[in-house]
Amino acid sequence: MGEEIKVIVFALADEEYGVEVEKVKTIERMMPMTRVPKTYDFVKGVVNLRGVVVPVIDLRGRFGLPESEYTDNSRIVIISVNEMEVGLIVDSANDVIDVDSELIQDPPEIVGGVRAKYLRGVAKLDERLLVLLNLKEVLNKGEITKLEELGE
Repeated sequence: MGEEIKVIVFALADEEYGVEVEKVKTIERMMPMTRVPKTYDFVKGVVNLRGVVVPVIDLRGRFGLPESEYTDNSRIVIISVNEMEVGLIVDSANDVIDVDSELIQDPPEIVGGVRAKYLRGVAKLDERLLVLLNLKEVLNKGEITKLEELGE
């Protein structure tokens, strides 16, 4: 048995994705966002979360997947990477599970239309396939810098 990793599972376009629990600050319901001009299409705006301005990106748009209407199940997963908080809009946030690190395999080139550089690995769990995100790539440096400027 490898080391157990606690992962928050969320859905995006019929696939299940996971992010390590320690990188997730909170999971919020959809809320009004302030649009920010001259940003990427997948940057949906900023929200004021308990006094902190947090940029929000739509993961579907980030991954080049077709965007969809937000529903009652849509959530904003607030993650913290490199001292920065960013909200990720997902179709739903389902549960928290433990994943044995030995079950995590390198990702194939593309999973559900998402390129491998955004993926840390894929874990096969019984009947489920869980895609673990590489948050540093999802929040690529050049784009992070641009997002950080929004929060100032």
